[in-house]
Amino acid sequence: MSEVCRFRGAVIQIFSREHAPPHFHVRYAGRRARVAIGHAHLMSGALPPHIQRLVLEWAQMRQAELEQAWLRAQNGEQPGKIAPLD
Repeated sequence: MSEVCRFRGAVIQIFSREHAPPHFHVRYAGRRARVAIGHAHLMSGALPPHIQRLVLEWAQMRQAELEQAWLRAQNGEQPGKIAPLD
């Protein structure tokens, strides 16, 4: 399973064997986006502004965990779970 976190309706996923740069995918209310892990910015897609702000805040707080999850996924392992935004 590629889901690493779920909060406030947003589903965060990291897929195995993805292309660089390290990133994660977000699904929310029928919308999709890709977010860079290193600098926590939207690479593509669109999210409602309030959800985008929360996802980027979460990504900054969890950067080290996201980097480790990315590496595990790229090695064919399960990325693991990451705590949601409180």
